[in-house]
Amino acid sequence: MAQNDGQERTEQATPKRLQEAREKGQTVRSREMNTLAMLLAAAGALLYLGAGLVNNMSALMRGGLHLTRTQVFDPAALTRVFGQGVFDALGTLFPFFLLLVVVALGAPLLLGGWSFSSKALAFKMEKLDPIKGLGRLFSAHSGMELIKALVKFTLVVAALLVWLKYNAGAILNLGTEPLNAALAHTINLLAWAFLVCSSTMIVIAAADVPFQIWDHAKKLKMTRQEIRDEGKETDGNPQIKGRIRFLQREMAQRRMMAEVPKADVIITNPTHYAVALRYDQSRMRAPRLVAKGAGPIAQRIREVGAEHKVSIVSSPSLARAVYHSTDLNQEIPAGLYLAVAQVLAYVYQLRRRAEDPDLQPAPLPDDLPIPDEFRRD
Repeated sequence: MAQNDGQERTEQATPKRLQEAREKGQTVRSREMNTLAMLLAAAGALLYLGAGLVNNMSALMRGGLHLTRTQVFDPAALTRVFGQGVFDALGTLFPFFLLLVVVALGAPLLLGGWSFSSKALAFKMEKLDPIKGLGRLFSAHSGMELIKALVKFTLVVAALLVWLKYNAGAILNLGTEPLNAALAHTINLLAWAFLVCSSTMIVIAAADVPFQIWDHAKKLKMTRQEIRDEGKETDGNPQIKGRIRFLQREMAQRRMMAEVPKADVIITNPTHYAVALRYDQSRMRAPRLVAKGAGPIAQRIREVGAEHKVSIVSSPSLARAVYHSTDLNQEIPAGLYLAVAQVLAYVYQLRRRAEDPDLQPAPLPDDLPIPDEFRRD
């Protein structure tokens, strides 16, 4: 990629640049949105599963603490009880943890999608540069992070104070409730407090997501020179492509000129156009165009035809009609059959005259039957 050369990065990133950035692990990410999804999922899970979790954990504690005298003095029994308690606890908490894992994996799909890049994990010396570190410390991104932290603290404290104001009575009454009911009620209150505090992150995420999209696009902006250089890398250097096209045309012309000696007739304009036709009645349904050209190429076709004694017939209208209507190595259209047949008949008469000088061929008509749709007069 070309150097910046002092140019401003004013152009949006190209698809190739975006793909390269993604391969390096540079995608749009909003930690606030991911955190919001995790917190809301955890709060919802506590509200839905909280009572069941408290009952199950209480049962586990009672079972773990209700030991017989024999079990207390048997290390192996204590180990079994402890292992079973851990296993049961994990089974109780498994749905909660599973939900958090699913949300943690699914949240990135909301913005930027998954990106697995080994390049993002590679060690970079520039990360140890203190000058660049200070630059990152006082960058717009760091300023945005500081503002978000202050806003989050303010919103969470305000939301928690409001929640405490409306739920102070319920909290104070927990001491009058039976133990199991008090525990279930406590979990419910904590879950609602957690949900209220987590909901404040909606405001932060709503501001952070547009900022991250803008910041990501800004970092990947390109200069006009970089776009031109990328175009050369993608499409190839115009000079090299021009040279390749020239060589391809030259090779095609050579192959075409090699077919001219095999032609039965060359029809000319007489100087501007030349078309070479070949007809093998046993293998072809109609005459086939083996060479065509205008200007210097037409001159070269005539020269090659003359060197190999190919009949050259001047018929400007027919030459133009065949040139514009027929592609190379294709049969002529049906509308030109009659006109070309008359030319071939005339050529065959000239060949027979070479064997029999007394034979007088009929002259070629000046006005050949060429349909109006094929005329290029």
